Amino acid sequence: MHILVTNDDGVTAPGILALAQEMRALGRVTILAPDRNWSASGHVKTLDRPLRVKEITLANGTLAWACDGAPSDCVSLAAHGFVEEKIDLVVSGINAYANVGHDVTYSGTVTAAMEATIWGIPAVAFSLDQPESNTAPVDYTPAARIARRVARAVIRYGLPPNILLNVNIPFLPLERIKGFRISRQGMRVYHDKLDRRTDPRGRPYYWVIGESPTSVPERGTDAGTLAEGYVSITPIQLDLTAYQLMPEIDTWDWDETAESNDQTLAR
Repeated sequence: MHILVTNDDGVTAPGILALAQEMRALGRVTILAPDRNWSASGHVKTLDRPLRVKEITLANGTLAWACDGAPSDCVSLAAHGFVEEKIDLVVSGINAYANVGHDVTYSGTVTAAMEATIWGIPAVAFSLDQPESNTAPVDYTPAARIARRVARAVIRYGLPPNILLNVNIPFLPLERIKGFRISRQGMRVYHDKLDRRTDPRGRPYYWVIGESPTSVPERGTDAGTLAEGYVSITPIQLDLTAYQLMPEIDTWDWDETAESNDQTLAR
């Protein structure tokens, strides 16, 4: 069993080291991750420049590969052959904060797992529901232990094609985590607003600012499951088609005559 470990917080982040250490109980581990933080990078494919990779030594002496591309670039490089040995499983994380609701579309942690899924490799994204107000050092050991249990289950049971798991872990000691629940993707409420400014040369520029997003902790959702003290496991499919809407859209009139009638009604 050969496991590729990556993340979006950067190769030197403590979460990836804890994750890699636990994965060694399941098989051989290769670490290939961004050389800097790519949080909220989304599903990136770098095409306009070459990607550079260098070998580095992590805090505990572990060797790893650091890439100047995005998390999804790291997985793509490995799948393309940078990592010569066949990859049996990709694990991404452990992200410093939860990735729930609509955040999965922004998350480099999740989209690294998506890239693996595109390549037909089973993949799991792991995130820790750390409060943003926390300023103390984070112990990733409980989350890493949970990750090992989930990864072992994936190895044992497998995943269908085009499906990945998004796993969010409560910020609790291991003994206080109540168990595992399969959860659906919930809702996130974004509080962004646009701040328009002018630089010293009189040119406009813009900051997207505002308070951090908040979750709707509805029971059965990823956010609701975390709020109740359980590990949330959400299966995510790459097929985003809204099948239930297809029959209705199929009744729409695409004829130019209908367009003319609409213009007449609009006058």
